[in-house]
Amino acid sequence: MVWPLPALAAWAASWALFVGLTRLGAGAPIALVLGAALGLVLALPAATRWRRIFVAAGFPLSLAASGLGGALPAWAWLLPLGLLLLLYPLNAWRDAPMFPTPAGALQGLARLAPLPEGAAVLDAGCGLGDGLRELHREYPAASLAGIEWSWPLRLACAWRCRFARVRRGDIWAADWSRQDLVYLFQRPESMPRALAKARQELRAGAWLASLEFEAPDQRPSAVLRGPGRKPVWLYQMPQAPAPSPLQT
Repeated sequence: MVWPLPALAAWAASWALFVGLTRLGAGAPIALVLGAALGLVLALPAATRWRRIFVAAGFPLSLAASGLGGALPAWAWLLPLGLLLLLYPLNAWRDAPMFPTPAGALQGLARLAPLPEGAAVLDAGCGLGDGLRELHREYPAASLAGIEWSWPLRLACAWRCRFARVRRGDIWAADWSRQDLVYLFQRPESMPRALAKARQELRAGAWLASLEFEAPDQRPSAVLRGPGRKPVWLYQMPQAPAPSPLQT
């Protein structure tokens, strides 16, 4: 659907659920929570973070503007915020809040970073599983795994990616030592920490792959590029720390 039709459809669905529940006798706070929850779920496939926020916030804001929200107790307006925090806890926002891997972003990865059959591949911060799906296309014979801190996203990812083992956990506390490739789509601020963890834990010959963001002051082993696509920065272990700049 052409934007903003997905947003309009999501808002209409949330309103339809809210009105239907209130006519069936459900309390307004319950109808608000379920309507907001539906908006959050429908916001997840949006292409950018701001569009997801736009879709998810549309129903509560329009309810408040309509005047119908005046009948709700003040505490009821905290419930949509609680749903958002449940879906994506605050500590996870220090990494990469809901950045899905675009379709086709990893096309050609297996050519630059070849792996043997049965190789262990980890999507660190797998979200809804878009990265795992792209990795599965590139490495159909690999043993794929994903880690996600948000348990609702972890459940949704496991349902979407039945070919992979998906668990809830902290990507920074997880053991990477058995992985042949670790894939990340994080933030620029996360990359020094990710490369330091890869140097410490990944065995020789293993790969760290980062979509869009490169490790600062570190030469990549290879870069996957394509027309209209974000680059994928590849670092094969061992990666020596970058030399310190000369003092003058």
